[in-house]
Amino acid sequence: MADRLAPDAPDAARTARTARTGQRRRLLAADGTVLQGEHFPGADPDDDLAVVVAHGFTQNSRSPKMRLIAGWLSQSAGVVLIDLRGHGRSRGHSTLGWREVLDVDAAIDWAHALGYRRVATVGFSLGSAVVVRHAALHRGVHAVVAVSVPGEWHYRGTAAMRTLHRLILTRVGRTVLRLTRRTRVSPAGWAADPIDARAAAAEVDVPLLVVHGDEDDYFPLHHAWHVHSAAGDATLWLERGFGHAEAGATEPLIRRIGAWVVEQTREE
Repeated sequence: MADRLAPDAPDAARTARTARTGQRRRLLAADGTVLQGEHFPGADPDDDLAVVVAHGFTQNSRSPKMRLIAGWLSQSAGVVLIDLRGHGRSRGHSTLGWREVLDVDAAIDWAHALGYRRVATVGFSLGSAVVVRHAALHRGVHAVVAVSVPGEWHYRGTAAMRTLHRLILTRVGRTVLRLTRRTRVSPAGWAADPIDARAAAAEVDVPLLVVHGDEDDYFPLHHAWHVHSAAGDATLWLERGFGHAEAGATEPLIRRIGAWVVEQTREE
């Protein structure tokens, strides 16, 4: 795979990578949406591996759990956290997994600008569908991790997802999300359903790790099985006692994910 950036000045790249934790940057998606990104340098300043992290619905880069996850992952690689559109300090409106692939692409470009040559993506729930779709549609990454992935759109088979649909599909519900969770959802919907994570997984040409819990109250295990079985080069971790996405993530699990990314992206 061709690198998107091969710095001519290694010392300059190393300086960029070791910028202080909490370095924030406004990013511009290809459709003009202004996003908020944050960089956490890795434990090894000479390592040129970064992980771009895409959060779940209603989360953002400043939530305590996302910051813990960034810290745990930074023991393995540099980390770029982004606020997906309509979340946190990013502008625009959430399109529920459709246009967010452009947000991930902008974060990857920033990671390369920081001097990282190898970039992997890690997504949680909504963010997991986004990173799988990004790898299929935009490529340019070395590995993908999908945690608590929804294998299909419009799933309403659990009480949690039925409640979520009532929120995102009504004006009152969207107002509640905006006021209580700082999450702005587009009322426009989709002209046509975008490719879902299950279909996208078949087009991913880099190592893919699917992580799912047996106590996920949003998406039952068959979502993970479908995404894993559709992919050509995929690993499936079914975690006993693990709930959903960021809320259920533990330090040992995130460190295992970081170690998997390092192993899969190791240069020969």
